[in-house]
Amino acid sequence: MKPMTPDATPTVDDSRYLALKARDARFDGCFFTGITSTGIYCRPVCRVRTPKRENCRFFDQAAQAEQAGFRPCLRCRPEIAPRTPDGAAGVWSMQDASRMLALQAARLLDSPEGWGEATPGVQRLAQRMGVSDRHLRRLFEAQWGVSPLQYLQTRRLLCAKQLLTDTLLSVTEVARLSGFASLRRFNAAFAQHYALNPTQLRRAGSKALSLAPDQGMRVKLAYRPPYDVGAMLQFFATRQLDGIEAVTHERGLRQLGMTVGLDVDDKSFTGWLLVRFEQTEPAQHRIELLLSDSLRDVLPLLMARVRGLLDIDADPQAINSVLHARFPDGDGLRVPGCLDGFELAVRAVLGQRISVAAARTVTTRLVQRFGAAIETPIAWLNRLFPTPAMLASASGDALGQLGIVKQQQAAIQAIAGAVLDRSLQLHAGAELEATLRTLRALPGVGDWTAQYIAMRALRWPDAFPAGDVALHKALGLQGERQPAQAALALAQAWQPWRSYAVIRAWASLPVSSNPKMVPT
Repeated sequence: MKPMTPDATPTVDDSRYLALKARDARFDGCFFTGITSTGIYCRPVCRVRTPKRENCRFFDQAAQAEQAGFRPCLRCRPEIAPRTPDGAAGVWSMQDASRMLALQAARLLDSPEGWGEATPGVQRLAQRMGVSDRHLRRLFEAQWGVSPLQYLQTRRLLCAKQLLTDTLLSVTEVARLSGFASLRRFNAAFAQHYALNPTQLRRAGSKALSLAPDQGMRVKLAYRPPYDVGAMLQFFATRQLDGIEAVTHERGLRQLGMTVGLDVDDKSFTGWLLVRFEQTEPAQHRIELLLSDSLRDVLPLLMARVRGLLDIDADPQAINSVLHARFPDGDGLRVPGCLDGFELAVRAVLGQRISVAAARTVTTRLVQRFGAAIETPIAWLNRLFPTPAMLASASGDALGQLGIVKQQQAAIQAIAGAVLDRSLQLHAGAELEATLRTLRALPGVGDWTAQYIAMRALRWPDAFPAGDVALHKALGLQGERQPAQAALALAQAWQPWRSYAVIRAWASLPVSSNPKMVPT
């Protein structure tokens, strides 16, 4: 399908064209270039010859490019680009209700958890968010330039394109995992948008690498520089639990391994994954993700969660424009996420008012006592984190014997119960304010814990645990009568990136200080 002729020739953004000519990876995913002479749209880092300026149309979203009739490039692969950052459409805040609503809707549509037949239409999505479907469409189109359904369709198709290129999954499996109700609908949508059928794309794209069954599946992801890989891996290494996760450095290869236990649509999936940071020249800013074959039915979901785990969709330019003056050494730092929000919440509770090392000791005991064993081809990955059902039914005596005090026992079991009855959602698509209210209402969960969960599990960039003692120390507020209030006042200038300010403040503390309440 050839791109539609625009009613009027758009003005070319000079800075975007310069970034395109320089193949500047800092802009990867922040915009896409539609090339009118070919009908293809590309990432700014595409290695093909730079098109003439008059042949370029620039789009903020891949969905906008596809709506205009352009097809994704088979070489630079727009599907692996970092996602459009939360602040790309302008600085927003908690008080900016319209943008908050549009952002939350995009996050819900981004989440593959609902991509199957149960995916909410616009009306159902609007009901979930407490607004009319007409109002939601108007806000969404004003913020993102496309309708919610167009946005979702592009997400599904790009996911399918990646699975066809990176894996050996059958076309039928790809259609199902990408959220299409039938193979016929998938083939029709693919042909309409990409002018070829899925089998043709698999032949035309990169040849999928065949792996032995115990080596699992392999997909590619990308991030924007600067990215402090060492700091991210060190964060996880300091907090790693034996059998659950491990950071390794072998022959120059830096990788993070984890066991995985997920409950999706009343089905349980267990396995393992490895995240490897590629070290190629010239720098491609890519990540290789390997997953066990047992996780194939939740592959798109895990790809999305790994994006959050490593915070690879962050836009350093927008963040640094606000934070660099105060934290000049933190330009490459990201906010570490998690694969499972329940696990993160439990670890946050166990990290209250104690050091990282002490929390790690207690949490390791919990894993050894209540976590199930799992066999993997990786010697140091052999345990799963305890499930909500297991911890909800655990006795107080059993938890107490591990060194978990009664207040923490009550908090852990309340969180487990809320997750089990689905009154509490702990993932990036969860509604922020409702989740914070639910968390604060639980016994043993205060604002510090709720904000920390929002920062890492809900992936909220403006969360701020104002009561954190280590934060007070990093900001030089220990002598204040009300350090939390002083921290909030100081952090007003850092909105909407206060989560990143917290990470930079913690990183500024000397390792030897080992302050209390440094979160796990």
